[in-house]
Amino acid sequence: MEFAELIRISRCDRVMLHRPHHSVLDGTLCITGHHLIASARGEESEELWLLHSNIDAVERRQQGMTGGTLWLKCKDLRILQLDVIGADQFAKVADTLEDLTRVEEPLLQYPFFYRAMYTALEDGWTTFLPESEFSRLVQPGDDWRISYVNKDYKVCPTYPSAVVVPKNIEDSDLIAIANFRQAGRFPVLSYRHEGSAVLLRSGQPLITANGKRCKEDERLLNSVLAREKRGYIIDTRTQNLAQSAKNLAQSAKVQLRGGGYEPELHYPNWRRVHKPIDRHHVLLESLTKLMDGVNDTNSGTDKWLSRLESSNWMNNIKETLNCACLVAQCLDQEGASVLVHDTDGLDSTLQVTSLAQIILNPDCRTVRGFEALLEREWIQAGHPFATRHARSCYTPSAQRSKSNSPTFLLFLDCVYQIHSQFSCSFEFAENFLVMLFEHSYSSQFGTFLANNEGERRAMQAQERTASLWSFVNRPEVLPKYLNPMYEPNQRVIWPSVAPMSLQLWASVFLRWVVDQGPQEAAWSVVRELRERDSSLRSRVARLRRQLQDLEREALEVGIISPPTGVEICFLKEGECGIFSSRSLTLYQVYYTTSIGVHRSCEVLV
Repeated sequence: MEFAELIRISRCDRVMLHRPHHSVLDGTLCITGHHLIASARGEESEELWLLHSNIDAVERRQQGMTGGTLWLKCKDLRILQLDVIGADQFAKVADTLEDLTRVEEPLLQYPFFYRAMYTALEDGWTTFLPESEFSRLVQPGDDWRISYVNKDYKVCPTYPSAVVVPKNIEDSDLIAIANFRQAGRFPVLSYRHEGSAVLLRSGQPLITANGKRCKEDERLLNSVLAREKRGYIIDTRTQNLAQSAKNLAQSAKVQLRGGGYEPELHYPNWRRVHKPIDRHHVLLESLTKLMDGVNDTNSGTDKWLSRLESSNWMNNIKETLNCACLVAQCLDQEGASVLVHDTDGLDSTLQVTSLAQIILNPDCRTVRGFEALLEREWIQAGHPFATRHARSCYTPSAQRSKSNSPTFLLFLDCVYQIHSQFSCSFEFAENFLVMLFEHSYSSQFGTFLANNEGERRAMQAQERTASLWSFVNRPEVLPKYLNPMYEPNQRVIWPSVAPMSLQLWASVFLRWVVDQGPQEAAWSVVRELRERDSSLRSRVARLRRQLQDLEREALEVGIISPPTGVEICFLKEGECGIFSSRSLTLYQVYYTTSIGVHRSCEVLV
């Protein structure tokens, strides 16, 4: 197929584009194979470039022979209004945009045509290779190993080529376990906490009519438990759903792909806990109701609050965070290992394992650590971005698939909730999360292409497309995504899931309705102040070094005398030592805080 076959009109004059928080753009519309480009007339340089893949729905309203209006509803939750003069031009523009938004052939997507005009300092495709990331999980002489049983993606199509499994489990055992687990997703190591506690993820066990066991699966799970330790299996489905599906499978005469859980009889050291989280079309319907309420700007306070509650979006955040906190609590406070799964281990499973690591692991709160987390737990772990993001909340229900879902958006929203409660503990700013949301749905980069590593390798995405990480991590780009209030926090952070602690993510859901300019301006001021503070501190450090050099020279020529003594005093809260710096009135104060942290500061008297 050629794009020329779909483009009925490539240029249209006298169009008017209405955008949120912008004046009306009166100019020319150009349509290419991948972009809609609206340019202002005359000497004005204002333009809008919109990828067709970002358009979720095209709604048209024709006004006789004079033309009509198109509403372009985008996956980034924007709604654009395009007025076109002339009935013939209006029909051609509408038909062209509708056809171009339906192009789903992966190799025709824009990342395969985009050519980066910048110099990449690093290749984002090789920055987070499994071997380098897993080296932090697997140590020499350890009980874990990297397995390449899935190197050709035949054992599990959605897993990467390399996974971490217990050392005493052979590859032949993994193949047997893959046949026992949904979609071949056998238990793999996701994270190691302090001590012996580990976090695993998998698909659900498959149940046959005769209740056949998988001893290799039982042995794998039991091998990760320390002596006399118990583990937890966190199932993100409701118990009734898992039980009814199991009953259905057991009543059938053939093996069913779905609806099972680990029987306590065969997994005696594992306790099963159900923490239901909505997924798939249910989650997309929740987002649809939320955006219907957001876009109804004429509703009163009571109606708005009622629509927000009925959308169930905030409840989805609460339940997801609650489950992640439970997993983190088992690992950190009980020292117990945890296995997380839903049905196929592609959605709520990845949300929970990722959020638990953000809570527990301070490295995941840095830019590089968070990017590595996304690679391990989402991109390489096989979250089907192409399928989940093919349609969003503006697509009519009849045209959606039950596989479409804003799973990743819900995860980012949960990260935002933690970020807002611990705003100084994250190296990246909120706009970093917004950027990831936008690129996951529509992008010039190949990072979120396809459904899994196998598909990306088949289409040669690594060789033929640019990586988002190569662009974002450049020195001239990354600073605008950094948090100016960041102070490294090596502790576990426990977010509150109480309703009053959660807030609607305004920078995503309200930004096209309520102008976010004042908030952005405020953060720009904060960033400037922190940069100025850093510059002044550097200047002070240079001046102190110069002062020390001058003191040394003065001592050598005998202008000043050596220090005559040291004065020590003790305080109730800790120990304080005051050391005279030669004959100057500059003192170095050493003290111990009430929590045992040693500090020092310089005091000018």
